[in-house]
Amino acid sequence: MHPNAAFRHEDRAILEALIEEIGFGMVFAATPDGPRVAHVPLLWTQSGTLRFHLARGNALTRHIDGMTVLAVVNGPDAYISPRWYEDQQQVPTWNYITLEMEGRVRRIDSDGLLADLEALTARQEARVTLGKPWTMDKMPAGEVRQMMGGIVGFEMEVQAWRPTIKLSQNKPADERERLAAGLEAQGSPAIAQLMRAFAS
Repeated sequence: MHPNAAFRHEDRAILEALIEEIGFGMVFAATPDGPRVAHVPLLWTQSGTLRFHLARGNALTRHIDGMTVLAVVNGPDAYISPRWYEDQQQVPTWNYITLEMEGRVRRIDSDGLLADLEALTARQEARVTLGKPWTMDKMPAGEVRQMMGGIVGFEMEVQAWRPTIKLSQNKPADERERLAAGLEAQGSPAIAQLMRAFAS
């Protein structure tokens, strides 16, 4: 988390939208075997919890039920060249969006896991524009249950939110626009657009 308060953004709706849009992140925990991380699809629920699942053989699976863990979602990022400033006697930096969430985890039952898988699939299939969406009912129920035997579902109650939205908000508007134009020219239109949206 960046120490500059200018890069804090506490609007919960925007943070939840980031989780929804990215849909993938990392879960970190200190286990008896040492620090471990898992890369997981994420689902933000209506009840305000973060859900994810792990392979049964994942190094975190046997430890995290009841633990406090850290989940991280990374948004777009880009290198900022000093060449783009009017006064080029600046240091290079990096603009980025990231969200850290800390909270206690509990294991969920198989019905909850199935509901999560259906919700994740529906969300992602809605983004696939060609053809009819794939649904879980395309698989025989026995095969679905067998596949689910290889994964374990978890729910995290987020107790601390630590967002960083570092988009050159500490620079004057004309400098931010020069940086955004430089990013667009380098093939990074997403973060340039976010700079214009957030840093105004």
